[in-house]
Amino acid sequence: MAITTGIVGAAGFAGIELVRLVLRHPDLELAVVTSNELAGVPVAVEYPGFTGATDLVFARHDDSALDACDLVFLAVPHTAALALAPGLVARGAVVIDLSADFRLKDPAVYEQWYATPHTAPELLARAAFGLPELFRDGLVRAAADRAAGKPVLVGCAGCYPTATSLAAAPVVRAGLKATDGVVVVDAISGVTGAGKKATSRTHFCFADENVEAYGVGTHRHTPEIEQILGIPGRLVFTPHLAPLNRGLLSTANVPLSADAPADVTAYETLYRDFYRDSAFVQVLGGGTMPKTSSVAGTNFAHIGLAVNERARMLVAVCAIDNLGKGAAGQALQCANIVCGLPERQGFDSVAVPV
Repeated sequence: MAITTGIVGAAGFAGIELVRLVLRHPDLELAVVTSNELAGVPVAVEYPGFTGATDLVFARHDDSALDACDLVFLAVPHTAALALAPGLVARGAVVIDLSADFRLKDPAVYEQWYATPHTAPELLARAAFGLPELFRDGLVRAAADRAAGKPVLVGCAGCYPTATSLAAAPVVRAGLKATDGVVVVDAISGVTGAGKKATSRTHFCFADENVEAYGVGTHRHTPEIEQILGIPGRLVFTPHLAPLNRGLLSTANVPLSADAPADVTAYETLYRDFYRDSAFVQVLGGGTMPKTSSVAGTNFAHIGLAVNERARMLVAVCAIDNLGKGAAGQALQCANIVCGLPERQGFDSVAVPV
């Protein structure tokens, strides 16, 4: 039987991408989509691309239909998931949270960077971290819990942490990073990463024909990347906004230890071995660097590698779709694992070519 599924916050960019993915998934039945702002509005009216594909109408976040859902995605801003997740978990649902509320394992760090207390620390302690390529064991345990009839909560990794960590983790985990070295990351995201509501930065007239850095030294994904890579206080992270609808490119400059190899082919071998069982990570070779257009509309991550021999630095570049592997796609990938489904079920295998 299909798994009854709900999406809370389905009208936002990540939420509506989830709607697209879940509707085509052979093992999921999308029963309810919510948006307090658009309650009563058909999905196909707000997003005409769904004309003929669904008759679903947006409901409110507190709609009782969610109580009948075995799987619930939370595509809501931070703090909103804090309010919603406890009740859903308590009644036994599998909850996949796309927000930041269940990513940072230390409640004090969450409070420091998000300027609000964490009101569900007991759930935070048990939440699996949703970045399958690097934290599969937690998702496998969550799958065992679900099979045993227990509720499950997954806190999915953010978009910047996903691309950055996939780029840097293999060399860091291999012990080839200089112990006291600082990882320097420059990342670029499309405008959909900032959410649906236009601001003075994301309004078309300001974002078009413009690239700018933002959140310099203060971006909230900094502690998440440090947590994933195990490099507290050893990260300089600078995000940039580019005039793209979707796509994210992260360049991680990792200082190498004195005994680390200088030949890029050694790192290509290392990375291919590290990701050999990955359903979605592809390591490019021969000096090829990834492009955001090559992963548009998919859950894939492409990684390119180079070595700066003079600076003793590995340059690892990762491209993802910020709405795919950076949000909705990753959430669905996690749901597939937790629900015992094939990991690539419901996904496109080819990017939008043009």
